[in-house]
Amino acid sequence: MLPKIIKLHLFISVGFITQVATAQSRLDQYIQEAFSRNQAIARQNFQLEKNMYALQEAKALFMPSASFISSYTKAGGGRTIDIPTGDMLNGVYATLNQLTGSQKFPQLENQSIQLTPDNFYDAKLRTSMPLINTEIMYAKKIRQEDITRQQATVNVYKRQLVKDIKTAYYQYFQATRAVDIYNNALTLVKENIRVNQSMLNNGIRNNTSLTRAQTEQQKTEAAITQAENTQQNARSYFNFLLNKPLTDSIELDSAALLVAEYIPTTSVQSREEIQQLTSVKKIALLQEKMQHSLFTPKVNTFLDLGSQGFNWAFNNTSRYYLWGLNLQWDIFTGGQRKYRTKQAGADAAIAQAALTETVQGLELELNRANNNYRSAYVNYKSAQTQLQLAEKYFRDQMKVYKEGQLLYIELLDAQNQLTNSRLQLLQAYAQVQISQAEIERAQAGYPLNNNLQ
Repeated sequence: MLPKIIKLHLFISVGFITQVATAQSRLDQYIQEAFSRNQAIARQNFQLEKNMYALQEAKALFMPSASFISSYTKAGGGRTIDIPTGDMLNGVYATLNQLTGSQKFPQLENQSIQLTPDNFYDAKLRTSMPLINTEIMYAKKIRQEDITRQQATVNVYKRQLVKDIKTAYYQYFQATRAVDIYNNALTLVKENIRVNQSMLNNGIRNNTSLTRAQTEQQKTEAAITQAENTQQNARSYFNFLLNKPLTDSIELDSAALLVAEYIPTTSVQSREEIQQLTSVKKIALLQEKMQHSLFTPKVNTFLDLGSQGFNWAFNNTSRYYLWGLNLQWDIFTGGQRKYRTKQAGADAAIAQAALTETVQGLELELNRANNNYRSAYVNYKSAQTQLQLAEKYFRDQMKVYKEGQLLYIELLDAQNQLTNSRLQLLQAYAQVQISQAEIERAQAGYPLNNNLQ
């Protein structure tokens, strides 16, 4: 019986502190599963993919574009140009006919030519390309910076998910070990019942101690049921984070359950929240520069290869090419660019203020996480000592009780102290692990480089 008592304590206080190989722990494997299965991460990855396509779109604006353009017109009426051909030439032609004695020169009618083209087509392949366009250049840079911002956003979700998964993992460990502790307590109660039954049969004690032990058995069995429910809830939440069936089993790995007396801390500059706001500020500054650059003229070139003519004629005279340059220089826009520049500058100032505030908040978060960890570790060491004393006290009381020199109520008190000390150590141990996860989150310590999807 006593070796079982010591075994659980050693399992909690010593076994998980032993150094293990550097191979990836099961918890790390669970985290990688979550990265690939979690729906929130999937949504952010889709947004990142969208931003990458937007960058490719911005790059494509520098490339030539080709379009096939065609038109056909059928017209009647409208404006005309009157050409007095008959009035100008008929007198001359009549004189020539008299002089030549022939009718070689006919009489002409005045002409009225319709300005709107009738039965006319124009088909061409137009190729155009920007030569000078600063707006496109800055749009590309803004897209690139937006990808950096979105990548940071994805990592923010991942780091929070890492913390949630680790916390849920430690809570499941705590709930699982609590079931073991109560089962161990039930073993002690059953042993007490056996001892009391034996003493009652031998006339050493009355049935009061036996009744009290049987009552304690009922209480312990109820506690086991409650602990098992807590364990099931912890398992369901852990599997929920991994987007897996809620009843899937969870493997506890000692490599993921180590505690350290001291955790070196770094600055918060590696936090992705800072990268996000830094990118937002850079985007605003690029917007400001882009508005300034709009004073630069835009130059495009184009080349048309086509054919046009009446009655669908296609020959050497209908085919043509047309090359040219387009220049657009917005000299006056009514102050639009000036106010857009001021808006972009205000956005940059807002981002800078948010960045300063965020850095202060993250430093406060890291400071609190460090303080909480030191407090949790002190409580953990104290709980270890208390358990050792409780075990010794219980062994001494059990020995005296078996000798018939101790009331059962006193033994029961020692037994409850032992169970409570085990639970307190378990709770303190889990709190140390959760505090470690909080420090890791506060300083962005978990490596994500090899886990990006």
